[in-house]
Amino acid sequence: MMELDPNWEYVADSVMGGVSRGQAGRAEVAGRRAMRLTGQVSTDNGGGFIQMAFDLAQDARGFTGIELDICGNGACYDLRLRTTELTRAWQSFRTGFTAPSGWTTIKVPFDTLEAYRTDATFAASQLRRVGVVAVGREFSVDVAVSGVRLF
Repeated sequence: MMELDPNWEYVADSVMGGVSRGQAGRAEVAGRRAMRLTGQVSTDNGGGFIQMAFDLAQDARGFTGIELDICGNGACYDLRLRTTELTRAWQSFRTGFTAPSGWTTIKVPFDTLEAYRTDATFAASQLRRVGVVAVGREFSVDVAVSGVRLF
């Protein structure tokens, strides 16, 4: 197992003309230090997402999955991974998860990820970006991550 120390950044659909609003920042959430994504997803003007993501500095070769300690508002979110093979912003390897009101660990084996708008096959050695995304419908966002590990 490898504990990661992500340098999270906030990204919104405004890069494509959308009007979703939010923020990502360090916060104390249910007794833990965490990175917290909050805001409002809007599908107006062709938008529909906000996210917090980080570039992976470590080589994930030899690992079979990723796990995150999460807490939130009970809404559904996406975990999206990108590899060096993906060249379009909309391509990813993904899975959905629910962020319950208490801290829980989600464990995602790489072989369970769904390839989205790509014929590429996921390769851990090419993993370069990890994102937690609020997407696809109008809703209030509140999701926090206190730990990220490769296993």
